Amino acid sequence: MVNINMNLGIVSVFFLLLLTACGEQTKPVSKLEGQTQGTTYHISFWSEAAIENQSLEQAVLVTFADIDKTFSNYRPDSVIEIFNANPTNGSQWVGKEIVQLVDLASKVSQISQGCYDLTIKPLFDLWGFKGDSLTIPEPVVLADALATVGLDKVRKIDDEHLQKPANVRVDVSSVAQGYSVERISQVLEQHGVHHYLVEIGGELKTHGHKPDGSAWKIAVEKPLPGEQKLMKVVSMPKDKPFAVMTSGTYRHYFDFNGQRYSHILDARSGKPVTHDLVAVTVMHEDPTIADAWSTALLCVGVQQGMQIANDQHLQVLFVQQQASGLVETKSQALEASGLSIE
Repeated sequence: MVNINMNLGIVSVFFLLLLTACGEQTKPVSKLEGQTQGTTYHISFWSEAAIENQSLEQAVLVTFADIDKTFSNYRPDSVIEIFNANPTNGSQWVGKEIVQLVDLASKVSQISQGCYDLTIKPLFDLWGFKGDSLTIPEPVVLADALATVGLDKVRKIDDEHLQKPANVRVDVSSVAQGYSVERISQVLEQHGVHHYLVEIGGELKTHGHKPDGSAWKIAVEKPLPGEQKLMKVVSMPKDKPFAVMTSGTYRHYFDFNGQRYSHILDARSGKPVTHDLVAVTVMHEDPTIADAWSTALLCVGVQQGMQIANDQHLQVLFVQQQASGLVETKSQALEASGLSIE
């Protein structure tokens, strides 16, 4: 399985309650749900035309299986793991999907000045985030691991082939969930469904509206460990596709000797980030782009993140944990968007 729930968003299951709390519907809302990628998925949809739900559900399951076979770092026969296991540095076929995600991640990595990087998996494992206990590496061990990190070591040969040194591993988890949301959305569109909400592990995209004409609404959790409290309700646009992707430091961390070690690692230093930014929510028409940026902006912190968000015209909500409590800040594009966030 892809197992990308380490980058948990904070768009919570509260949205399921909101879907059914807006009065009588003119048409029923169908739902598909289950387990995938180490987390859960929920799909709510309706259509003016008749839809064969069984055929649609089968197409969704086939798509999830295909995504898993392509991107999973937990199965040795996946395309990405065969690429990672290649003992040479020769060109290798990985397919268009992986090349496209590496292209996107490379651009985001460059703009984040290398903080965000798809090759940090060895660092993630080194610090103990693969398991349940913190391991603070010795400087020389950390330096050795850093020598294998760097997306600039991965070279695009053409639209379907990549090349890398044998000791470099690529992990697309930070964009694969957003990509999965987009792929499932495409399946719905191909089956004639144009009003839907697709959610995977808290990351989601909507299109259209509910049967009564009202907007899909989703809720954003407060980024507090061990709690599920409502922070914001977002009314999604009805006239275009729209995705909400959130990355947070509060779901997976270690506390040791009075210091918190986040699972968000700065690829430049090889160490967990130490700033007070605890959650970043990115809103964008493309869930893959939103997913990559939510992780990257969380990595760089609010000061650099806000500059990047404004330069790239990204709609972003930053949440910091300060002594006075949670502090929310919106990017210029989000302020100017007119999006209903209450």
